[in-house]
Amino acid sequence: MKMFVDVPTVYLCADVVDFRKSINGLAALVEAELELPVLSGALFVFCNKGHDKLKLLYWDNTGFAL
Repeated sequence: MKMFVDVPTVYLCADVVDFRKSINGLAALVEAELELPVLSGALFVFCNKGHDKLKLLYWDNTGFAL
C-alpha cells in the first residue's frame, strides 16, 4: 500500500487530543470541531497531552489509516 502519495494538505490540530479516541472519534472531531471534510484525502495530525506522541488520520479512498 502506498501511503501519503501526493497528500494535498496537512492539518495540525492545535488542541491536545485524548489518545483513547479511536479512528471514528478522531474523524468525528475533524468533522465537528475543525469543520473539515475528513474524506478529503488530507492528513490530520493530533498530539497527546504530554506532547510526546502523535496520531495521524488519513483517508486513502479504501478506508482510514491510523
